[in-house]
Amino acid sequence: MKRVEIFTDGACRGNTGPGGWGAVLRYNGVEKEISGGAAQTTNNRMELSGVIEALRLLKEPCEVVLCSDSKYVCDAITKGWAKSWRRSGWRKADKTPALNADLWGALLELLDRHHITVNWVKGHAGHPENERCDKLAVAAAEKYK
Repeated sequence: MKRVEIFTDGACRGNTGPGGWGAVLRYNGVEKEISGGAAQTTNNRMELSGVIEALRLLKEPCEVVLCSDSKYVCDAITKGWAKSWRRSGWRKADKTPALNADLWGALLELLDRHHITVNWVKGHAGHPENERCDKLAVAAAEKYK
């Protein structure tokens, strides 16, 4: 299996407001930067979108090391919350609706294709790839101001 590193970040001007996401993919020493955004969105939707769009670029099952500063994304994957929400008809343990079910559904399908290791990194703390992703996300959000 090919080993790919993916770094992601999301940004939002207001919550709800213009937002962006950025990702850096690294395979065999080669890097690719991608970004996108939306006019009316939330930070969590942008965090999820960065991961989804990066994984969509992978043409075959891979060993993926995902680095994100989003506890929402990292914990929901590593602690099994997202899979539990899906099994429960997109309801959380307290029976309230799970937010962003459309994106979680898409992400879980992509995660099922790959062997994923998730690493949380502290945001805005000098992590080089996280800082690059933040710049990509902020620039993408600016396009929707």
